Amino acid sequence: MIRVKICGITCVEDALAAARAGADAVGLVFVGRSPRHVDIETAHAICRALPPFLNRVGLFMDAEASRVWQVLDDVPLDWLQFHGGEDAAFCRQFSRPWIKALAMGENAAVDVASFDTADALLLDSHGAGAMGGSGETFDWTRVPNMKRPWVLAGGLHPGNVAEACRQLEPDAVDVSSGVEDRPGVKSDKLMDQFIKAVKHG
Repeated sequence: MIRVKICGITCVEDALAAARAGADAVGLVFVGRSPRHVDIETAHAICRALPPFLNRVGLFMDAEASRVWQVLDDVPLDWLQFHGGEDAAFCRQFSRPWIKALAMGENAAVDVASFDTADALLLDSHGAGAMGGSGETFDWTRVPNMKRPWVLAGGLHPGNVAEACRQLEPDAVDVSSGVEDRPGVKSDKLMDQFIKAVKHG
């Protein structure tokens, strides 16, 4: 069964709607320049409101280690997701399972081997030095032979995710802008449609 993460959750109401729709995980963005950024207080409230066994994932990009620890002191995150130039040693110091996002945009070099200690890899459509949430897909024929758990992201929405799952057979999919009414505001209807498309084809 392919698992689903709804990323860029910014309020309790959207988090609970994602849970009702059947999401396996929600993502909280701790990147100040993102329109989906959440502060520690809001993130804490979201995590406390979610039902048991739904994974809480914190997304960081080139943050100082002290910032990651500050978030972890107050927000009960289950997983960490790193989208910047962090190396494996940085990512694994926080005693949490971690995901490394790899840029699959034009001219991006896919460096799977450098992150063999990651708990999962995430292939996203952004270019090197950029972050996800653009709503753009990448050329799925560029997906390398993945011998470990991996997550597909980038431009997914209810209309294309079933086909993506059939073609690529990822372990999980990650969506943000594809289930939004506007940046940072999720659509209950689109989240429900997206998860049904993944789970039931």
